Amino acid sequence: MTDPIADYLTRLRNAIKAGHRVVEIPSSKMKQEITKILFEQGYILNYKFVEGNPSGTIKIALKYDSVDNVSAIKCLTRVSRPGLRQYAGYKDMPRVLNGLGIAILSTSKGIMTNKAAAEQKIGGEVLCYVY
Repeated sequence: MTDPIADYLTRLRNAIKAGHRVVEIPSSKMKQEITKILFEQGYILNYKFVEGNPSGTIKIALKYDSVDNVSAIKCLTRVSRPGLRQYAGYKDMPRVLNGLGIAILSTSKGIMTNKAAAEQKIGGEVLCYVY
């Protein structure tokens, strides 16, 4: 697999479209950090890191509206990819859905949202947009 982050996002998108409540994804440190950010920002209900095979797995409980059964995640878009890396400095940080969504960045201080990176005045590689 050449792009594990795209695989992670695709598994989440497919589970949301199928209406699943829980999705299981192969684990890595970067995927774990992205999962923590999605939980902190309120896009997923809960998560659990399961140790096991060489890398382990991540179990993610997806968040849905109780009345309409609509997912909290409307769109997951991969921005930077292996063929074309996308970087942003802190002065030209991307605004997702006019500030209502988040961009997840890989910076020298770790994985963080665009708002946290702008506060710390650091740029990085734009991994994905979530709204």
